[in-house]
Amino acid sequence: MRSTIILISGPSGSGKSTLSEALAETLSESLGPDCINIIHEDNYYRDQNDKPFEERCEQNYDHPSAFEHELLLTQLQQLQSGQSVDMPVYDFCQHTRSDQVKTLKPSKIIIVEGILLLSQAKLRDFSDLNIYVDAPIDICLIRRLERDIHQRGRDMASVLSQYQATVRPMAEAFILPSRQHADVVLSGTSKPGRSLALLRDHLATVVGTQAPS
Repeated sequence: MRSTIILISGPSGSGKSTLSEALAETLSESLGPDCINIIHEDNYYRDQNDKPFEERCEQNYDHPSAFEHELLLTQLQQLQSGQSVDMPVYDFCQHTRSDQVKTLKPSKIIIVEGILLLSQAKLRDFSDLNIYVDAPIDICLIRRLERDIHQRGRDMASVLSQYQATVRPMAEAFILPSRQHADVVLSGTSKPGRSLALLRDHLATVVGTQAPS
C-alpha cells in the first residue's frame, strides 16, 4: 500500500489544524477511520533535554532549524513503505520532547500540518498534494493568543513578545514565501465545508475520492 501524503502549511493561527481535522473527518467517511493519520510538525521540534529550561525559553521556534525535518521525512518514508513508526511527542510547557512517543501505523492517507512544511523542498517534493492556508495577520494573532493561553498555559505578555521577536519575522522570511510552492491556496477564514469543496478535484486526483460540495 502506497500512502498518499498531503501537506497543509501556512502561518501560525491561519486555520491549518481546523482544515486538517475537517479533511480527515471527510476522508474517513468514505475510506474508514483507520485509513487516515494526522501528523503535526510541532512534534518534530528538536529534543532540548540537554539544555536548561531558561535557555529553552529563549529559543527561536519559528526558524526551520528548530525542527528535525529530517526525522519527519524519514518517518513518512517508513510509513509509506508499510512500517510503523514511533512519532515523538512535544511538551510545550517544558519546551522539549516528552518521554512519550505515539506509535503510528501505515495508512492510506497521511495528512501533515505545520508552519514550515512547504519551505522544505524534500518534504514538498515527497508530498502528493501541497496546500497553503492563508489568513489576515490580525486573525492569525488573535487565534494564536487564544490557543497559547488556553491550551499551552502561556500568558499574554510572553505570547506577544514571542510574536514580535520571532513569529512574525520568521513568517515573513520563510512561511509567506512558501505559498508559491502550494498546489492550492485556501482561505483560513472560510468555513471548512467551503475549503473542502474547493479541494474536491485535487482530492479526486491524488486520493481517488471527492469532498462534498
